[in-house]
Amino acid sequence: MKKYNVAIVGATGMVGQTLVQVLQERNFPVGGLKLLASARSVDQEFKVLGQTYRVEEARPEAFDGIDIAFFSAGTDVSLELAPEAARRGAVVVDNSNAFRMDEGVPLVAPEVNPGALADHSGIIANPNCSTIQLVVALQPLQEAAGLKRVVVSSYQAVSGAGKEAVDELEAQSRAILEGRDNFPRKCFPHANAKVQQQMAFNLVPQIDVFVENGYSKEEMKIIRETRKIMSLPALRITATTVRVPVFNGHAESVNVEFERPLSAAEAREVIGKAPGIVVIDNPDELEYPMPAPLSVRDEVFVGRIRPDESVPYGINMWVVADNIRKGAATNSIQIAETLIARGQL
Repeated sequence: MKKYNVAIVGATGMVGQTLVQVLQERNFPVGGLKLLASARSVDQEFKVLGQTYRVEEARPEAFDGIDIAFFSAGTDVSLELAPEAARRGAVVVDNSNAFRMDEGVPLVAPEVNPGALADHSGIIANPNCSTIQLVVALQPLQEAAGLKRVVVSSYQAVSGAGKEAVDELEAQSRAILEGRDNFPRKCFPHANAKVQQQMAFNLVPQIDVFVENGYSKEEMKIIRETRKIMSLPALRITATTVRVPVFNGHAESVNVEFERPLSAAEAREVIGKAPGIVVIDNPDELEYPMPAPLSVRDEVFVGRIRPDESVPYGINMWVVADNIRKGAATNSIQIAETLIARGQL
């Protein structure tokens, strides 16, 4: 099997470390490997595939000889270095928001729109974590009965805001349980907010900044990205995103109205046959997807599938996925695997 020279940008972060882990788990055909990060992380060492690798600074010349570069270091780094990597012949799979809505950049969830990869010009965008699990669950329903309207409310874990946010939730929880009120408030609703909120034992109905229409940027990402990935530019979709005091794993309550009749039983059947989905839907035995037991899994889990009795054709469902794996690292690697399978890498 042909092997590929791989670079991981942001290799010391949560997604970067998970990329390293998933590459090994899935036996990705790695030839050479470069772990790249900012100057402050240079010379850290990590053992990967039985070898010790030293972190190098992410610079344009670091991409010489690289076949595929996974970026997970934020929008600014991607804007600066992803085009440089592509110019040097690498295919970039970017986890940031830098290129997702660019007309010439494919935005890909491999279970939904693998054909979009044929049109890349060196950069491929990985969708937002909350969008990925949504579109994977929606695609078989679109094929079966046509989507008329989608309403999604997300319940998003703090790992989506990075390791510092995870550490802050833990510190706040410990402090409150010990009766202390001197806990850190730096990460919620986001790092640059004027006012920071308590996350422990709380819900924050804001992820990222608000925009002119009253939605948050996270909500608009779900709306715009879903339309692009599913090639449904006129899809009627609305979203509310909420940060919840869960360490890892995003959940979504999804209401779907169809163009044509589709019962809950039929929806359960078509969802269960779709790639990348596991149905856990046995309410009599209290079986349904939950983030805690399903972290470190790569599938999208769907349950609570039931009729929406307020419209002629509609269902409600509950969708759960590991936001660091399927919502970032695993989906990125699946993109690369799809490129290899299609002879495009």
